[in-house]
Amino acid sequence: MSNPIRVCSFESRRCHEMVNLIERFGGVAIVAPSMQEIPLTENDDVFEFGDLLASNSVDIVILMTGVGTEALFEVLSTKLAIDEIRSHLQNCLLVARGPKPVAALSKFQMKADLKAPEPNTWHELARCLQEAQAELVGKTVAVQEYGQPSLELYEWLNRQGAKVLPVPVYRWALPDNIEPLKAAIHAIIAGEIDLILWTSAQQVNHVLQVAKQMNVLDQWMAAANACVIASIGPTNSERLIELGLPADFEPSHPKMAHLARESIEAYARLSKKG
Repeated sequence: MSNPIRVCSFESRRCHEMVNLIERFGGVAIVAPSMQEIPLTENDDVFEFGDLLASNSVDIVILMTGVGTEALFEVLSTKLAIDEIRSHLQNCLLVARGPKPVAALSKFQMKADLKAPEPNTWHELARCLQEAQAELVGKTVAVQEYGQPSLELYEWLNRQGAKVLPVPVYRWALPDNIEPLKAAIHAIIAGEIDLILWTSAQQVNHVLQVAKQMNVLDQWMAAANACVIASIGPTNSERLIELGLPADFEPSHPKMAHLARESIEAYARLSKKG
């Protein structure tokens, strides 16, 4: 009988779902939340966006995440009625990075005018705008940020002649309790993990931050690279390469269920890196 595949994930908001997925597809799960979404205590950028929206000074709104879209409505609704927010947004071209912002909009009885296809990176957003022949020159494009700004998207928009208005709605922080995260870092160093699943670039940043605080960064990097590394999609994979943790595997669709199932299935076909 083959040994069970020991799978580590740093998923946070959907950590229980990740545990269930890993176990359903035959893995042994170690899931250590690595981040939490903190609403910004000072929402000046959102309120500035609301003022510009109300004065018809925003032409295009790009919604990057579902959580961020809902948070945007929640913050704006402290000063404007939901009907007013909807009315102002209907004067803009609404662009969703993928299905999650679309689902969030539906909660407020709204639809996106454009939706970027999978794998939902800034490249697809750019192509989506180009294919729709959206006028960008001289237009104000508000971008709902999702923790860290999409600088490549901003640069592309600027090159098209647009004025970019970043709208940060929340930021990422370490969990209040980082002991499970420390334990997962130790487990990887001890060779107790076969497969690491990454579902966001910010997870990688936080794991490296904590490993550095623990004075085990070099040991952790070597041990992590001895595991099979699976990344949920191209944007995350690019960040992993930048940090010296190239992914061995990406799923056919950038979704958690595909990542868990396909990476566990693929593990049998991948030999350990020495």
